[in-house]
Amino acid sequence: MKVFLIGASKSQAEQMIAEDTIHQIDLDGQIIALVRQKDEFFAFQSTCPHRGASLLRGDLDAGIIRCSLHGYSFDLKSGEVQLGLCSALETYSVELTEEGLKISVPNE
Repeated sequence: MKVFLIGASKSQAEQMIAEDTIHQIDLDGQIIALVRQKDEFFAFQSTCPHRGASLLRGDLDAGIIRCSLHGYSFDLKSGEVQLGLCSALETYSVELTEEGLKISVPNE
């Protein structure tokens, strides 16, 4: 597992990641999506598992992201498909600490 740190403190990470906005994050060449909803952060693959459309332009609603291409929906925490027939969304472990936001992704 590779662990990446966003921000230099908890408050800086919170300020960097606006609420209810999908952010593109480059983790050593791997592009992921990062979302903050209230006090929770979610990190996940930036493309839809259905047809590879960008989820950076998706719609957010209470812990769910919906792909703008075909409307497939995924749970932000688990990646489970909520609407549609395809594989689950890959999600990544996120932890907000006093040192910043830690995102853990598998080694390639």
